[in-house]
Amino acid sequence: MPPAPTQNPLSLDEHWMPFTANLAFKRAPRLLVSAKDMHYTDADGRRVLDGTAGLWCVNAGHCREPILAAIREQAGRMDFAPSFQMGHPGAFEFARQLTTILPAGLDRVFFGNSGSEAVDSALKIALAYWQANGQPSRHLLVGRARAYHGVGFGGISVGGIPTNAKQFAPQLLPHVAHLPHTHSLEHNAFRRGQPTWGAHLADALDDLVAEHGAATIAAVIVEPVAGSTGGLVPPVGYLERLRAICDRHGILLIFDEVITGFGRLGTPFAANFFGVTPDMITMAKGLTNATVPMGAVAVRRSIYDAVVNASESGIELFHGYTYSGHPLAAAAGLATLRLYQDEQLFTRAASLAGYWEDAAHALRTCPHVIDIRTIGLIACIELEPRPEATGARAFEVFRRCFEAGVLVRVTGDTVAVSPPLIVEHAHIDQLFDTVATAIRAVA
Repeated sequence: MPPAPTQNPLSLDEHWMPFTANLAFKRAPRLLVSAKDMHYTDADGRRVLDGTAGLWCVNAGHCREPILAAIREQAGRMDFAPSFQMGHPGAFEFARQLTTILPAGLDRVFFGNSGSEAVDSALKIALAYWQANGQPSRHLLVGRARAYHGVGFGGISVGGIPTNAKQFAPQLLPHVAHLPHTHSLEHNAFRRGQPTWGAHLADALDDLVAEHGAATIAAVIVEPVAGSTGGLVPPVGYLERLRAICDRHGILLIFDEVITGFGRLGTPFAANFFGVTPDMITMAKGLTNATVPMGAVAVRRSIYDAVVNASESGIELFHGYTYSGHPLAAAAGLATLRLYQDEQLFTRAASLAGYWEDAAHALRTCPHVIDIRTIGLIACIELEPRPEATGARAFEVFRRCFEAGVLVRVTGDTVAVSPPLIVEHAHIDQLFDTVATAIRAVA
């Protein structure tokens, strides 16, 4: 009788991992093999509390049956439909359902596959809009320092994280300018919610208008809360001021809500939370609870009408993706929206924000902590960097937390946490107790 076949050991060599120190990871890998609700299970069988909602994206918790059932049903009925010159009902229905939770006026939706694609789509739509309006001179795109807008050439051009752009600098978009970021330890350290200092920084847009001329500026793109750079919360009045300046000069305003969309602040979008409506919103992540990759851009009807009506026949916008509005993604998105509504997860997140905030700010007395920023179910704990070793202290905290059964995220020397919206008080206690213990253990 032949011996039973043995499974080949897992090879880590072939996979080139994104945003990862590949050599270091493959020497000591951290592998996740399953997930349910608030927890992952790693390759050693340990339960790991998910303190980051995956990557800011699993807002309804892992492996939720209503979403999985919708994906299975759709996959068995139709796996793919071409997206050029053809359509399927799911994409149209999902777009309609999204408009019921979007800010009033943003009622046209363009689908892609990720936040990066959503950003590049929004930038292209802005340029196409001004072409259609007979103002092709409006080609300058304005981003902000420390911003993250994905990894497309458009996104890293308007983004403001130098390390993300350094390797590709010779081919970035040429007509781009940047506003200053709003982070200030001197004025705003340890603030809960919106800081009171910094609204005047929006006036830098007026300076760019004076330098370049309003007739050259197509759009401004900002994250309402800058996530990947460490949870930078907008000062009171900042977004309102930015909106007013854009209105005064006829500039389109784009909110990148890939992170803040779908309940992270206790409202459908940060635009709802702050009471400021942009001309476009980019979204992804929580759009499908991260079960199937998808991104989207919501635009004002006037933008859609201008582009579509500018062409008497034929294709109006020469842009799109093979998988735009993919049937499985649309099914996942529809089921995700229903789950958000059925369990009132946005309202739930808002009700937990106070407890979350108190637990986060209790870490203020830990060694090396120089700032804590909280809003909604986001908390970022900034640590003093080690001399000549920026990021090393926070990464050691990340490693120690994982070894203790809690997943957090680090960016530079900031520890970021943003759990699924199904988080309970006991999870919050475990999360911040583990982070505090890890911080106290590092030199």
